[in-house]
Amino acid sequence: MEILLIRHGESEGDILRVHEGRADLLLTDHGRRQAREMAKVVKEKYMPEVIWSSTLKRARETAEILSQETGIAVIEDEKLKEFNNGVLAGLPYAEAKLRYPEPEGGRKHHVPIEDGESELEFRFRAQTVFSKILTESAGRKRIAIVSHGGMISNLLRAFLNLPVSNDIYFPTGDTGIHLLKVKEGQKTVLFLNDCGHLAKVDEEQLAAQN
Repeated sequence: MEILLIRHGESEGDILRVHEGRADLLLTDHGRRQAREMAKVVKEKYMPEVIWSSTLKRARETAEILSQETGIAVIEDEKLKEFNNGVLAGLPYAEAKLRYPEPEGGRKHHVPIEDGESELEFRFRAQTVFSKILTESAGRKRIAIVSHGGMISNLLRAFLNLPVSNDIYFPTGDTGIHLLKVKEGQKTVLFLNDCGHLAKVDEEQLAAQN
């Protein structure tokens, strides 16, 4: 089985410069263009048999664009949501820094953010939903999971059996694509964070500005 991990496109939160996490914001028009270009590439090269998606709007909208391009149905799972950042959700970065400063030395992995979850709880949630998706997708040739940067990083950690407490992070650009493979118990990372499809979108945006 091959597993596509896909991040949502540019969201309103990126423009507003706020903490997203559980803030449920839509894609921008630019983000929708990014998603359409991503969907074309996925249809041409990595056609999935099923699309799983976070229930947050920015991911769900990206998954819908992919579904419209491929004709493949979307299965929503709220456990694919981004990190539950509690009181920080939707707050501008500067305001959040003043109201909720990071503890000296950073927040411990087991300590939840106020009204949110801890890094350990986030990792366990990712591990649980990944196991569920792979189990329910048994026999599929290729599946797609549309989610968020933090969740995708944790899904990759789970795939690679990295320790729960670790300092390894896997960045993902807007509509970035990762491709993994599992065959006869062997795991392979085919590629990470492919954003090549964004070149056309960026060119169009630059031309519109000039």
